[in-house]
Amino acid sequence: MRASRLLSILTTLQARGRITAPELAEACEVSVRTIYRDIDALAAAGVPVYADRGAEGGYRLLDGYRVRLNGLSPPEAEALFMAGLPGPAAALGLDAAMMAAHNKVMAALPANLRENAGRMQKRFHLDAPSWFGEAEEPVHLRAIAGALLRERLIKIRYRSWQAEKHRRVAPLGLVLKGGSWYLAGRVDGSVRTYRVARILDCGVLDEPFVRPADFDLAAYWQAATLRLEAELHPNTVTLRLSPFGVKLLNALSPPYVKARMRIEDAPDSDGWRIAVLPIGKTVWHAATELLRFGAEAEVLEPAELREKMAEIAQAMAARYHGGDAPKPVPDRLAPQIASSRS
Repeated sequence: MRASRLLSILTTLQARGRITAPELAEACEVSVRTIYRDIDALAAAGVPVYADRGAEGGYRLLDGYRVRLNGLSPPEAEALFMAGLPGPAAALGLDAAMMAAHNKVMAALPANLRENAGRMQKRFHLDAPSWFGEAEEPVHLRAIAGALLRERLIKIRYRSWQAEKHRRVAPLGLVLKGGSWYLAGRVDGSVRTYRVARILDCGVLDEPFVRPADFDLAAYWQAATLRLEAELHPNTVTLRLSPFGVKLLNALSPPYVKARMRIEDAPDSDGWRIAVLPIGKTVWHAATELLRFGAEAEVLEPAELREKMAEIAQAMAARYHGGDAPKPVPDRLAPQIASSRS
């Protein structure tokens, strides 16, 4: 157990460059005192590990010192090759580099681990796009990725929901979600999200920018996703659902809605149950979300949405029965599906 921990500390020092004892203790799930003893053991074994004092201090290895890649356990080797994503790597222009790195790592592995590592790639496959969707291949993705890595500003022409916009952006990160690429970029002092496929023109400027030291792409994306979902579902609706309607609700609802909906346990005399869930910001938007449940759901509240559902149902019935559909009553809330992405 300790030998594995010592190897983990050693490879972490090599990968991070400098790291503090509390950070190592958290990563290894041991006490700081144990880390001190482990560092002493590494130094006694001849590993050139040094401690830098001060606020920016920590442990580091002597410049130029490298650990040979020969301490991987079988699960670690298998997990390493599960991380090989040829599709996204090719989209970013890194497919050749990934293949070269793959070959080097494979050559460095002991013979008994090579077979297992290769087996993982043959038995598992990542298909990023959702069902019935295709992965986007944005024209300017590689240029943006290059600017991001070199920390160069870009000038883009972007098509938002409402209009085309011109922006000077400091690219901070790229995210692949559901087959679509998104750019997190700083504009006028704030970080915004842009769908890369909607970038019509992109020019990389010969102008560097300073990347914020405290920017965490994963944390930003999680917060931005939650914020967007909350903005798109600011209201609530009370539904009466048939048994099949309950199944449809569980099958069709996105994770944000599932986490916040409430369904009564006790059915009524007809076997129907009451559910309360987040819904779209306009009456029109909410109605379009609920139409997919057909006759398996009945809107109870709000009254305005119930009226809109009845109006749509009457218009559809008249149309399918060959009669004249009644003219729709204008919504007080126009169907403006706003996007938080600039």
